[in-house]
Amino acid sequence: MGLVGRRDGRNFGYGRQLSYAGPQALKDLFGGGHYGTVKTHSDRWQAFVRWCRSEDGPGLNDARQIDRQTLLDYARHLRQQVEQGAIGIATAQNRLSSVNRTMAALRGDPYVKVPSPSKALGMQRTSVRRSVPQGQDREHVKRIVDELCEHQQPRAAAIAQLARATGMRLREAILADLPRLQREAEQLGRINIQDGTKGGRGGATAPRWIMVDDHVREALRYAEQVLPHGSRNLLAPNESYLDFQRGIVRPAREVLQIHNLTGFHELRAAYACERYEQITQHLAPINGGRCCQLDRRLDQEARTQISYELGHGRIDVVSAYIGGRV
Repeated sequence: MGLVGRRDGRNFGYGRQLSYAGPQALKDLFGGGHYGTVKTHSDRWQAFVRWCRSEDGPGLNDARQIDRQTLLDYARHLRQQVEQGAIGIATAQNRLSSVNRTMAALRGDPYVKVPSPSKALGMQRTSVRRSVPQGQDREHVKRIVDELCEHQQPRAAAIAQLARATGMRLREAILADLPRLQREAEQLGRINIQDGTKGGRGGATAPRWIMVDDHVREALRYAEQVLPHGSRNLLAPNESYLDFQRGIVRPAREVLQIHNLTGFHELRAAYACERYEQITQHLAPINGGRCCQLDRRLDQEARTQISYELGHGRIDVVSAYIGGRV
């Protein structure tokens, strides 16, 4: 079904709901073909629609009200998600690109768009780390954890410990099934990170086992102590993920930054550097290690293992955590 009214009507004639209008316009644009492409753009459009309707968004439901500033505000929102470790750079750029394409389909012209998603985000999607990860010093992390506890932020302290000990993303730490992980740690000596993972990677098709050491045990033990009553993860039973972001994560970021930690994602990079050193017996490249020159095969093995443990499908992404092969 294409236009349901005149093109100058609500959502440029594609119906009353923004969520419905975008996919319909895409189907018209692609002539009913390219099903996979239409579905991909439509899924990313729905993420934009959810933001539009959220308290952080503009609260609109008509594409005629969307202007370039709206899209730049969305780019700023996506950048924050990347910095918090909720999504990757590529995901953010793809979402912006799909919004550009869908807006063009709705309007019938290309005049409302973000000209360069990568510039709007201020991020390069194939980045090689140039700065030493913060949070490698465990005493530094302990001071941050203590400060978060003093600020009545025990759940944020739990996230910091889980991220540093296991390499979890922010979302993974928040949604982790802690009783299950505790049971796996005790019975198997390893844990399988499955909850809150990116791109639907989970279950038997995408196991992600992390070996347990004292740091992992301590992080799990503390996280279980601060579990909200009646919950298996750090969200309270009647608390939304968005509420948690606003009420817990944002204030915690201020504490992190005071202690020279730009975000929880840096702790994931610190984990990756530590694992590289454990596997190769050499410092990570960003820390001055030269394993990639001395033993390229060992360097490749370490990167493959770290890619697996971080839940990435591509080995080249590891350079963003531990540095390149130069």
